[in-house]
Amino acid sequence: MTITQEVWGAHDELPIILYTMTNSKGEWLKLTNLGATVVGAGVKDKNGKIEDVILGYKDFKSYVCDGPAMGKSVGRYANRIASGKFTLEGNTYNLAVNNGPNHLHGGPTGFQNRVWEGRIETNRIVFAYHSENGEEGYPGDMYIEAVYDWDDNAALGITYRAKANATTIVNLTNHLYINLKGEGVGNIEDHTLQINASKFLPTDNTAIPTGELQDVTGTPMDFVKPNIIGARINEQYEHLIIGKGYDHCWAVEGYEKGKLTKAAELSFPENGRAVEVLTTQPGVQIYTGNWLNGCPESKSGGRYDDRAGVAMECQCFPDTPNKPQFPSCVLNVGDMYEETIIYKFKTI
Repeated sequence: MTITQEVWGAHDELPIILYTMTNSKGEWLKLTNLGATVVGAGVKDKNGKIEDVILGYKDFKSYVCDGPAMGKSVGRYANRIASGKFTLEGNTYNLAVNNGPNHLHGGPTGFQNRVWEGRIETNRIVFAYHSENGEEGYPGDMYIEAVYDWDDNAALGITYRAKANATTIVNLTNHLYINLKGEGVGNIEDHTLQINASKFLPTDNTAIPTGELQDVTGTPMDFVKPNIIGARINEQYEHLIIGKGYDHCWAVEGYEKGKLTKAAELSFPENGRAVEVLTTQPGVQIYTGNWLNGCPESKSGGRYDDRAGVAMECQCFPDTPNKPQFPSCVLNVGDMYEETIIYKFKTI
């Protein structure tokens, strides 16, 4: 494993560093400390051709406050919180409303638009950030680390750790978008997706879960067996209409706190690329990039259209702070939040 670093630019008078991790097979991973972001990943197809399969921008400045949160580590609470409000230990907290009537991805700045500290630890890269009490409306000082591993089998491991000095909530994930044909090559409607989940979280028309878990059988949400993403994505089905495609959370089958479980697998049989997603988290949000049109210039010098990539975001369920029946997202003083996501790229 070789790791190199270079100065990519500066933001808020802080250096933006671009890191490149290259394994023994020549497959590579690029990261930056702006948002603890995955900038790209070059992986082999069945013929050994290495191509970048992660969406991203040509200019680092385009990552600042971008709508899709391209490849970023989002928090303090990934996904939505209804009306930007939650109650904890008898106190009500008011957060920014930045997605219709709701709070999304920790607020307008969140963790994803901060410059993190970066360091190389032997064969891994660690990003660290200190979130102050009251930042974006959340209680408690919080110290966060995002640990990135890349191995000779092209497995991208992301471990999020956090500690706080007051009871708070936390839900961290990575918002990388994948296109197994290659970044900037068409859309992902022809990809095959399998989700290890027999139930998904139905939502209201603002994308807030109702609190129920609904069986996927007989609906376009059924990916228990591998299915083409585009096969039913345009059906006049209530939940697809709300999201303009897939933008929903599925409950990972067999979830146990701390246990690494397969959440999903994405593949493109034509070139033999696939990626298996494993996580310790209870949910996986599948977002088919339904609003990517209009993004800044891409790495390949073009513009992304809607559905140019798919995000498989492993996380707590949306609006968990207001849904006591969901697996808890509360972090108590003295406890360590630690969750893992692994994207195992492979050929089939």
